[in-house]
Amino acid sequence: MEDIERDWDKPITEAGIAAKASVIVRVGMLDLGAGTGSFRVREMMHRIAYPLGVHVRADVNLTDIEAACTDGRDRITEVVDLPTTGVNTERIWLLEHFADWFNVNLGTGSMYHSRTEVSEGLMQHLDQRDASQVSADLSRQLRKESKENKARLEAQEQAAEADDDPVLDALEHAEQARPGDRDSQTAAPLDMRGINRAERAGRAEGEAQETKSRREHCEEARDRRRARRLERTQHPPKGEYASHFDHVGQRPERRRGVTVRQAHERLDMIEHRKPLYSPAFAGLASACACAAFVFLLGGGPYDMIGAFVGAGLGHWLRRRMFIHHLNQFFVTFVCVSVAALACTGTLRLIGLFDPVALQHDTAYIGAMLFVIPGFPMITGGLDMAKIDFPSGIQRVAYVLCIVLIATLAGWMVASIVHLNPQGFEPLGLNPVVNCLLRMVFAFIGVWGFSVMFNSPQRMCLVAAVIGMITDTLRLEIVDMGVPAEAGAFIGALLAGLLASAWRSSVRRGLLPPHLGYPRICMTVPSIVIMVPGLYMYRAMFYLGAFDTLHALDWAFRAFMVIICLPIGLLMARVLTDKSWRYDV
Repeated sequence: MEDIERDWDKPITEAGIAAKASVIVRVGMLDLGAGTGSFRVREMMHRIAYPLGVHVRADVNLTDIEAACTDGRDRITEVVDLPTTGVNTERIWLLEHFADWFNVNLGTGSMYHSRTEVSEGLMQHLDQRDASQVSADLSRQLRKESKENKARLEAQEQAAEADDDPVLDALEHAEQARPGDRDSQTAAPLDMRGINRAERAGRAEGEAQETKSRREHCEEARDRRRARRLERTQHPPKGEYASHFDHVGQRPERRRGVTVRQAHERLDMIEHRKPLYSPAFAGLASACACAAFVFLLGGGPYDMIGAFVGAGLGHWLRRRMFIHHLNQFFVTFVCVSVAALACTGTLRLIGLFDPVALQHDTAYIGAMLFVIPGFPMITGGLDMAKIDFPSGIQRVAYVLCIVLIATLAGWMVASIVHLNPQGFEPLGLNPVVNCLLRMVFAFIGVWGFSVMFNSPQRMCLVAAVIGMITDTLRLEIVDMGVPAEAGAFIGALLAGLLASAWRSSVRRGLLPPHLGYPRICMTVPSIVIMVPGLYMYRAMFYLGAFDTLHALDWAFRAFMVIICLPIGLLMARVLTDKSWRYDV
């Protein structure tokens, strides 16, 4: 700590290894705490270490990082532990912008975004609650300034052409025309040749000197005109975000660096940002997501109403309990129990007016689906695909614990109130109407899960569009006879390809730069809705009834679908990302 304090206000490139490692490891810790996998944590740490000339060897697990950093002279090892794990896609997105801001200000290029001005602006406005709106405003300002600069450049080029010095142009023309004059072979009288020979030699020498002088003068004039045109086009933009474009027109050596204090101040602001949504709004999003999930599973209106009430109340309570830093497994058990009871109670109340509602004993399973640990489930599979088994196994074990606690709580509620879930009754909808409704509810469901993951609204909508396409396709091909496992694989593969295409389009300028979201923030919400929560619960239900044959049947069905989801994303990454295609 003394070494870090000594270098606190130094440029980080001139600081000691302790100060450099403090920034590198903290970035990894924040990324890990946001729910991403170990492969991405290492990538982010290496991205921060590269411009500092530091080599990092990191061992990343579910809640801890052990990193050894060396700059060729000194070496330091840091170990950080997180009290728990969670998901925060906004933080994952902001850390990408931090990495680009950090690298560009240290003289290297950006990796994640093509327009570094957006990253620079975001790092200056981390105190704003809606960073997504800030990035959109910056992107809009960039487009406006780009159009104005293009129009100004065209006007200046036209003016420069119109303002060219006619004398200089005439001299250039005369210079090109003179060789023919010098080669003139007009004969002189014989008696005058001897007399004029000396005069012609002196005149030729004078003309050569004059031609050289004119050529130098023309070149200097052309250079001055080019310099004036370049100077006119290199003015920094003006307006609300002018301070973010100070680097325009500057040479690389004039770019400012980053001090240790500045890096940690920005990381402080990223770490302590409040959630984008209140517990009430997050509960509403959970209610919408689980109600849509129930429809996609085959439920009807009464099932959706019950799931809506139960999931909304359950997730609201979970957010309130997490504020007090209560144990995750205890919170999961309590909130699932409350959600199942609220769903069952809602259907009992509706049954007073319509007895048909009393027959919907499966709806409470949909009310429990807000606890599905989608992020660790997917990132655990991806970690194992990168041969990082310690992290992958830990994440899978965490997923199994959450699923076990949730299904156990649901089974206990079902036993107490005498529920007997046998699945949803067929709705008998027209195939075209059913497909359209699936698209609508897939969009709503993915949007709801994205809100639960603390995604900005624009990110939620992008993920929702991807999920609408992929989940509808999955359900339609399963109805055609494709196995559910193959349908999950195809849906996840398509989600990964669409997310990669979206990000590539942003980098190439086909989409605005503020829409360049991390792939994992778009793919995981879009395929969480494909997780077979109904299969997992029915496995636990039959296990509680000691019907082991049916329990194993449903458990293996769930297992096959679950492993196909990360495999589909893996194949998409292999096809679109060289760092995943080769073992290096």
